[in-house]
Amino acid sequence: MAWVVLIVSGVLEAGWAVALKLSDGFSRLWPTVTFAVLATASFGGLAWAMKQLPAGPAYAVWTGIGAAITAVIGMVWLGDGVSVLKIVSIMLIIGGVVGLQLAGGAH
Repeated sequence: MAWVVLIVSGVLEAGWAVALKLSDGFSRLWPTVTFAVLATASFGGLAWAMKQLPAGPAYAVWTGIGAAITAVIGMVWLGDGVSVLKIVSIMLIIGGVVGLQLAGGAH
């Protein structure tokens, strides 16, 4: 169950990162509210999951999911540039998270 909560929290991390971008420096109300709600839920889920999971792999999964999804959203919907290097880098993030798990991240 902790892994499920952690994965959902990682997805929420991407949500708050995008909302932060859309808030335009906290000058737009609804993206700012969305940021606050998603950030609170994301950090809360991370904190809960870390009570049961090792810190390093848990944090890496949370950040990796958030970073990869945020980068893809940026490239697809927010006008960020797309390049082979960016795509390879996203794949490296995913590979690093998987590698941590294979190296014994689970109890």
